[in-house]
Amino acid sequence: MIPTMQCFPNEPSNMIKKTAVQQIEALKSGEISAIALLEQTIEQAEKVDVQINPFALKLYSRARQVAGEADKQLKSGTGGPLCGLPITIKDSQFLAGYPCTNGSKTLSHFIPSETCKAVELLEQAGAVIFAKTTCPEFSLTGITRSDLYGTTSNPWNIARTCGGSSGGAAAAVASGLGALSLGGDGGGSIRIPAAFCGIVGFKPSFGMIPRKPCFPSWDSIVCYGPMTRSVADARLMYNILNPNIDDHRTSEKLDLNGYSIIISEDLGFAPVNDDVRLAFRAVVDKLKMAQTTIIEDNPELPSSVVTWAVTATFDAFQHAKDKVYSPTDIGEAATAFLAFGAQLDQQSFDEAHEYRNVIGKAYQTLFERSDSRILITPTLGCEAFPHGTIHPLQIANTPIEMPWLDWAGFLYDANLAGLPACAIPMGLGAEGLPLSLQILGPVGSDDEVLQVAEAIEAVIGWQQSIVVPPDAYAMVQETIPASALA
Repeated sequence: MIPTMQCFPNEPSNMIKKTAVQQIEALKSGEISAIALLEQTIEQAEKVDVQINPFALKLYSRARQVAGEADKQLKSGTGGPLCGLPITIKDSQFLAGYPCTNGSKTLSHFIPSETCKAVELLEQAGAVIFAKTTCPEFSLTGITRSDLYGTTSNPWNIARTCGGSSGGAAAAVASGLGALSLGGDGGGSIRIPAAFCGIVGFKPSFGMIPRKPCFPSWDSIVCYGPMTRSVADARLMYNILNPNIDDHRTSEKLDLNGYSIIISEDLGFAPVNDDVRLAFRAVVDKLKMAQTTIIEDNPELPSSVVTWAVTATFDAFQHAKDKVYSPTDIGEAATAFLAFGAQLDQQSFDEAHEYRNVIGKAYQTLFERSDSRILITPTLGCEAFPHGTIHPLQIANTPIEMPWLDWAGFLYDANLAGLPACAIPMGLGAEGLPLSLQILGPVGSDDEVLQVAEAIEAVIGWQQSIVVPPDAYAMVQETIPASALA
């Protein structure tokens, strides 16, 4: 039995347990200063760092300077909507003058001269960036491990994966290391770790949040988006990140009474564990009690895993093929991923790109025939799996073999068709680990998806408190393969 939060002897401060919205209120009211909130966050980070390993780069000195300026702005009332709030960004995201490795030894010496627009928007709003979070090499896998930074663990159980590729971000938010983090999602990379770590992860409609300057790979499927402790936090962050939104007001609350929602337990093809099915059905029952109109339907498409795999691996290989890597330069997972892309040709990529239009039309048809703009599914069919593999070995009675990407089959359509998708916690599974619900809508329905997500969040009643990692690391160290911790 893995030790849980009850056995952690040093409780973190009440302030870092709060949501971003609550922390901002405390900063504006003078209940706490930006410096004090940052120092409490750093103290918590240093407590859990060895167990969780969420950071690729600590920016504490820079953050203290920014927090000092934020306190001046808070006193004068001139600060932005995130003034003084400690946050993190992903290792793959550009911050001018600071290393950006994307989890790879090959980029150890890369220092961008520009900051990506999304990060700029957060800093302009007053956010205090105190760390960059870990990701797998080139952000290619659904776990967070690299030869450069080692393994990032799940705060709910440090013998389990936190997911990926924005795994460090999810682990940080779940552990109280900043209430907001900027993730990136090219095939579930926000939603997988959000699901495994019991937080909210929002992948917006394609193009809603600016990404450049950035690494060029996956340019047609990657979105940046919020990873947060609550949907209200995600909505706040999204409004700041979307330059087409003129102000930072929150949307009105949505009443689920009479509102129509499409449900699909498995999309007709996805393997799903029994505890996930039961939790999903429990959410549906709660929605019915709230007088929500429930429509059972599927987009009537086969699994899009092949389409996504062709799109992602071919694109990744095209941006890597002119680089010379020795066997010691890149890890096993990245090597295998690029090798698959090397077997493909332009025609295969073009055919996959065309099929993306088919996927988009299928979802448009689904929403039209159901007279609904929202589809809910499980985010994943399983709980977080143990370290030592890049995928679960089995879901339900289905072995996960080649193509092992099938384990995340609920997620690819949103990337391929550009749909907004929000992952929210929906309870705990049979092993006491978080399970997650996914809310999807048509392209451009980002605000409505977030409204529905917040309404469902209230119906579920998920507690937004942070997870305290176990202090008895030595007790579980032997249960984790040494190779996974390297």
